[in-house]
Amino acid sequence: MAIQKNGSDVEVMTRSGYEKLKNELSLLRTDKRLEIATKLEEARAFGDLSENAEYHVAKEEQEKLEGRISRLEYKLNKAKVVDFDDIDTSHANLGTTIMIQDMDKGSMYTYMLVGTEESDPKENKISVSSPVGKAIIGKAVGDEVSVRVPKGIRRLKVVEISAEK
Repeated sequence: MAIQKNGSDVEVMTRSGYEKLKNELSLLRTDKRLEIATKLEEARAFGDLSENAEYHVAKEEQEKLEGRISRLEYKLNKAKVVDFDDIDTSHANLGTTIMIQDMDKGSMYTYMLVGTEESDPKENKISVSSPVGKAIIGKAVGDEVSVRVPKGIRRLKVVEISAEK
């Protein structure tokens, strides 16, 4: 989640999200760069670069890699890591774990609100930029919201808010 703070972007994320991006950046700078450099070298050995499909594919991979590296460096340089000890659990915030009830179905769901890069629905981590995240952020226990999701409008109630370490 990028927020404005004194005119500069700040990427707010959890400690685990920060470490995940840092590890990805390290991998991309080392192993992936070496892998693409090897592909480029092999493609150059085939001769005429203007008609060399392998070379062009490797160059495209290199451009994508360098773009991803640049984005990760930017995000990490602008990162503000949320400390679990400082999380206010009176309202849903980045880093909090929320239990919500679907008021129409009665189903209960538990999600951790995380930054965009950390989002992983399979691990019950939803982005604060997602429709549900946007609707829930800032809400307190007992608050109800209506949110448009792919399957229509859902009425959700915040049942519990906690901060897990």
